[in-house]
Amino acid sequence: QVQLVESGGGLVQAGGSLRLSCAASGRTFSNYVMGWFRQAPGKEREFVAAIRWSGGSTYYTDSMKGRFTISTNNAKNTVYLQMNSLKPEDAAVYYCAAAANGRWSRAAAAAEYDYWGQGTQVTVSS
Repeated sequence: QVQLVESGGGLVQAGGSLRLSCAASGRTFSNYVMGWFRQAPGKEREFVAAIRWSGGSTYYTDSMKGRFTISTNNAKNTVYLQMNSLKPEDAAVYYCAAAANGRWSRAAAAAEYDYWGQGTQVTVSS
């Protein structure tokens, strides 16, 4: 059973930084695509970033490119999302997701992902 457990959310001032973690267990993830999505109240779930566990290719939505960095620690089976220069509009629940044999061309599509974490709240004060 795949489990994804996010942590690292919290309250930060605008311009600050947070690092989210997603601890993955229950499988060998070498063929997986891992993604971060977010959902603000009243809005649809939005793609943030994705990474291929094997090889480390990354993909970001344009508005977050340069501010957010996705990475993995293979020894710890953990995916990270480093978020810098946070803005009030970045406030949301952030979700980690895993796609078994995920198609890289579909990495931004929530439907591509098989497993989801419970989410971690990020609040950005202005």
